[in-house]
Amino acid sequence: MLKKFVSYYKPYRKLFFLDLFAAIIVSLCDLIYPMLSRVAVNNYIPNKNYKAITLLALFLLGIYLTKLLCNFFMNYWGHVVGVRMQADMRRDVYAKLQNFPIKYFDNTQTGSIMSRIVNDLQEVSELAHHGPEDLFISIIMILGSFLLLLNINVPLTLIIFSVIPFTIWFTINRRQRMAEAFLKTRETIGAINSTLQNSISGIRVSKAFVNRDVELEKFKKNNIKFKEAREDAYKVMAEYVSGMTFLTDMLDYLVLIFGAIFTYQEKINFGDFLAYLLYIRIFSQPIKRLVGFVEQYQNGMSGFKRFNQILEEDIEKNSPSAKELTNVKGDIEFSDVFFSHDKKNILNNLSLKITAGQTLALVGPSGGGKTTICNLIPRFYDIDTGDITIDNNSIYGLTIDSLRKNIGIVQQDPFLFTGTIKENLIIGKIDATDAEIIDAAQKANIHDFITTLPEGYDTDVGERGVKLSGGQKQRIAIGRIFLKNPPILILDEATSALDNITEQLIQESLDTLSKGRTTIVVAHRLSTIKKANTIAVLTDEGIIERGTHEELLRKKGIYYNLHLGITI
Repeated sequence: MLKKFVSYYKPYRKLFFLDLFAAIIVSLCDLIYPMLSRVAVNNYIPNKNYKAITLLALFLLGIYLTKLLCNFFMNYWGHVVGVRMQADMRRDVYAKLQNFPIKYFDNTQTGSIMSRIVNDLQEVSELAHHGPEDLFISIIMILGSFLLLLNINVPLTLIIFSVIPFTIWFTINRRQRMAEAFLKTRETIGAINSTLQNSISGIRVSKAFVNRDVELEKFKKNNIKFKEAREDAYKVMAEYVSGMTFLTDMLDYLVLIFGAIFTYQEKINFGDFLAYLLYIRIFSQPIKRLVGFVEQYQNGMSGFKRFNQILEEDIEKNSPSAKELTNVKGDIEFSDVFFSHDKKNILNNLSLKITAGQTLALVGPSGGGKTTICNLIPRFYDIDTGDITIDNNSIYGLTIDSLRKNIGIVQQDPFLFTGTIKENLIIGKIDATDAEIIDAAQKANIHDFITTLPEGYDTDVGERGVKLSGGQKQRIAIGRIFLKNPPILILDEATSALDNITEQLIQESLDTLSKGRTTIVVAHRLSTIKKANTIAVLTDEGIIERGTHEELLRKKGIYYNLHLGITI
């Protein structure tokens, strides 16, 4: 996983190494000051060498100006590296999400996905910038201080640095606990985001049912879980930080006590003692940086781990020999198809043929598999056994993109993206001209309404099309399909949620849309499918009846009862 994380530095390695170079310069500048102070106390001040003191002052000013520039570079360009890496990670995970099967989204909460893309990657970005920089500075400062202090007095240096093994042991001992605590926190943040997303999306339903208290209680439970997880994480972190602070305090303690003893015994002079005091002050900074690094590392890597879990998920894949679907006539055939979902059998040995250019209507009680059939044709789900063919080509031997480009789908509750009416229409054809857009809208019986709006086609539809009625959203969805112009059309209860007048208007658009296309219609209102070439009655036992509207009425079976409004 660490190797994967490091790979994101590759496009920005020049900036990254410049950032580390700036960190080296800052570290060296910090290491020089105590030695200059030692020389000044031992030589320049006792000898009243004002010229040397003046040169020392100018030299120190130059050092601090150099630090100023390096710190600016580190704080600006170092953060830029982290932000760019974060953008690359977000790009990769979003691209991966686009290729996930529908089943993944069935089983994963939207809030959890958003938490991984936004919250987790923010922490990863901070680690990407500060992590290597802090670690590098800390190593240089600790080793540099150690070597310089050895040059002054070996015994005193070894006494002071005897604290380091305890620091390493303490860090390793607490590392795993911190990792577990921060990972748990990440998971609870995902749960809270899911609750919020679900609650906000369903706010109208919640208000309609006066369900405020129930929603508050659901949020309260997740909020308590997050609070407890965060408290546990802070407890582990507090143990680590307080322990590390104690160990750094011990450095001050040792240098003060043993430094005073060594000075008293004349093993070191006052200048050396001052240098030790200053180095230990400096030495505590990299220790604190290491404390922060360990916390940041656990926080960031727990986020990267969750991010990496998404990248490792299986995606929709074309078979090695997959070919493009072109020149589609529209003959569709299901051959001995078995399909199960969540360990429940939906279709058992289904065989069905749809002739090119004709309309097949699927009717029957809920749970019979009508919508499932619609989802299997564009490969939103893969069957267990059997085969589905288009023009005698197995859909599993076709590229997924070419298959879906030749299929148009209008659902009961069409999804509109946040944006304008035009932006939602051209999803059917991104490069559509204004003339093509208007023509599609006219065929979908939505153009006249759009022209009444102050901003016309540039009118914002709101989140999920909330500013439009159900019928208006449905007609925009139909307009998309007119622009896409696919040879195969799937209408999944496209008019069932509309009033009679709106349904009639939209049905006219759908009739126009269906001409010359192979069409599969799922409908509860039987009045909308009388003209279908074939009607199949589907129950949990499979296809029970099939034929034209008149033929099925004469049979006086299930379809006949449905036509009379008798519940099956």
